Amino acid sequence: MIRKEAEENRSLKIEKYNTDLAIIGGGMSGVCAAITAARQGLKVILVQDRPVLGGNASSEVRLWILGATSHMGNNNRWSREGGIIDELLVENTYRNPEGNPIILDMILLDKVKQEPNITLLLNTAVYEVNKSEPERIESIKAFCSQNATTYIIHAPLFCDASGDGVVSFLSGAAFRMGAETAEEFNEPMAPDASYGELLGHSLYFYTKDTEKPVKFTAPAFAIDVQKEIPRYKSFNAKEHGCKLWWVEHGGRMDTVHDTEKIKWELWKVIYGVWDYIKNSGNFPEAENYTLEWVGMIPGKRESRRFEGDYILSQSDLIEQKVHEDAVAYGGWSIDLHPADGVFSERSPCNQWHSKGIFQIPYRCLYSKNIKNLFLAGRIISVSHVAFGGTRVMGTCAYVAQAAAVAAALCLKHHKLPAELYQDNYMPHLQKALIRTGQYIPNVDWEDEADNVQQANLKSSSHFEFKGFNRDNLVFKTLSIAAAQMLPVHPGKFPAFKVLLRADAPTTFQAELRISARHGGFTPDTVLAVKHIALQAGEQDVNIDFDVVIDQDQYAFVCFLINEKVQLAYSDQRFTGMLSVFNGVNKAVSNNGKQVAPEGSGVETFEFWCPQRRPEGQNIALQFDEVIHTFSEHNIKNGIDRPTVQPNAWVADLADPAPTIEVAWEHEKFIEKIDLVFDTDTDHPMESVLMTHPETVMPFCVRNYHIEDEHGNVVYRKRDNYQARNEIVFESQLKIKKLKIILEHPSTNVPASLFSVRCYTIKHF
Repeated sequence: MIRKEAEENRSLKIEKYNTDLAIIGGGMSGVCAAITAARQGLKVILVQDRPVLGGNASSEVRLWILGATSHMGNNNRWSREGGIIDELLVENTYRNPEGNPIILDMILLDKVKQEPNITLLLNTAVYEVNKSEPERIESIKAFCSQNATTYIIHAPLFCDASGDGVVSFLSGAAFRMGAETAEEFNEPMAPDASYGELLGHSLYFYTKDTEKPVKFTAPAFAIDVQKEIPRYKSFNAKEHGCKLWWVEHGGRMDTVHDTEKIKWELWKVIYGVWDYIKNSGNFPEAENYTLEWVGMIPGKRESRRFEGDYILSQSDLIEQKVHEDAVAYGGWSIDLHPADGVFSERSPCNQWHSKGIFQIPYRCLYSKNIKNLFLAGRIISVSHVAFGGTRVMGTCAYVAQAAAVAAALCLKHHKLPAELYQDNYMPHLQKALIRTGQYIPNVDWEDEADNVQQANLKSSSHFEFKGFNRDNLVFKTLSIAAAQMLPVHPGKFPAFKVLLRADAPTTFQAELRISARHGGFTPDTVLAVKHIALQAGEQDVNIDFDVVIDQDQYAFVCFLINEKVQLAYSDQRFTGMLSVFNGVNKAVSNNGKQVAPEGSGVETFEFWCPQRRPEGQNIALQFDEVIHTFSEHNIKNGIDRPTVQPNAWVADLADPAPTIEVAWEHEKFIEKIDLVFDTDTDHPMESVLMTHPETVMPFCVRNYHIEDEHGNVVYRKRDNYQARNEIVFESQLKIKKLKIILEHPSTNVPASLFSVRCYTIKHF
């Protein structure tokens, strides 16, 4: 029993921490930053003001995680973000393909708690910043309402991933809120006052079929959506969750301090929507439906943006500018919404895509005036227009990972964030990021610590692509234009044949296209056109475009619409091979072609996008000669995804034991091996609501083992599903040769491998 006599004053419990890096905010940005930093060897305290992790992706809000892949609705091929965010999305797809947000909560908590270097403080809100000098944070104070404890956290570096930028704001960091004028950054897309300067909040609801009639009586505060919401006819009984992203409000208000008011307005809308669906008589199919869940906190889109040494703007995104300090990339459209949200007469979004992914420079990731403060997530240094493309969670998390690795470099070299850039540490940072799985477009690297770079490589086989097999063919009507993407080298594009069926005599059009921007995937340059007469029935057609390709790149063999023609598709799938279609994906304002308004600063171009599996088979082209060789030497080129080439070793499907042999002239001491497999970075892996056709990507090698030169098995892996496999040995391997022996993922998909890296950790 505890008994205390009356006292004049009492104070709450206080706990003090000293750590290497304090991360504030436990959304996807904070989670990925914390895990990344912890694996870099830093002691991390992760402060989250909610009971779960994940922020807008969590069960409290339930928005899907997306980034550059954009629902596969743009021309950003193989653009899913790497590193920890990729690991989490792959894990979620494996364990939670149904998109249950509760399971995602569990996965995030599990991943964070597995890291011994992370101290996690949930339900803990930062309310005070203490500075040792005007431009340096010394400590923060935070309070946990659940255990009535105040935490005082000291650290040499802080990373603000809190969404509203609470630590950055309290520290006095320079920030912006609202839209810049078009003149400040020469941004034609900058909105005017009638459109509004801020994006609002959203609340979602989930429904459930109870298999018996359910009545609903609306609360008195619910609005009549038929009177107050211009787009009320867009509601239906089947859509719920974040498919109702456009139920948005608050862009005319203070999106920080008015959040509770905005929440109440959104509740009025949500319950009004459900009243309309249940009681208007327009939706008899909803008779057995009930509300299963309604959001308690709104998902925020925009509030403060803090200033770094560079402010990313519209031209950076649209022109895909190259920055020497690039550390991440984005690829979501410039996605702006009218400030009046669901109450607006305007279209609920205004999305304009760039022709490819855009770099994000390191100078956007730290405060320009608070010297030991990193910025992460949606608060990084961008204009309001550029924010439209950087604000989505996949991109936010990717940026946060870069900030975490930068923090590790700062502590290692006794530098402040800005000094990493000023003192020319960018190559070191980029190399460290790539080692973690962070792909940085247009950044090449040579890893002198990787022993494979000095090794001789030999494979048991390599795939020589001459086309797809014709077993189990499927014929599909050319109701939308289709294309096969093919990796090609300099030289004459080889002749090929295509199998098709014609319902009646007709002429169809085939084209050979490439991207005007080297490394891009927008087929906007036509190299050759063929008009081919067909007879009725099934037939092989031989095509020779008689064109010379000038450099390594992807070419597009395009077949334009003809309803009388059916193309043959193969069930074979290979790493780095895709079919794409000039179709429509209205979820991301993709109507087959982006037609830019005059003076908008945006480009007009067509969208050629893949289809989700089980669709998206390859067009059964067959070539007269080998068009591409998937050599084992690709595994040491430092690129772990397709770019201008597939960048993978792919074994021959007939090889019974696909093997890579890594041999050195002299003995090596190996403590760590990194392998990178293909988990299909073109698949967006939305985290909630949308389901996925597989739990494991079809290209991923499931089973493999590693032998030394004497045939001893030094490592064995079964049921792999992750891209990156890091193998750390308890004691050094003293070897002259390694053999990595793989199994094909399936009878239609050959084994492939992007990279093998071998390290002696003390030299790492």
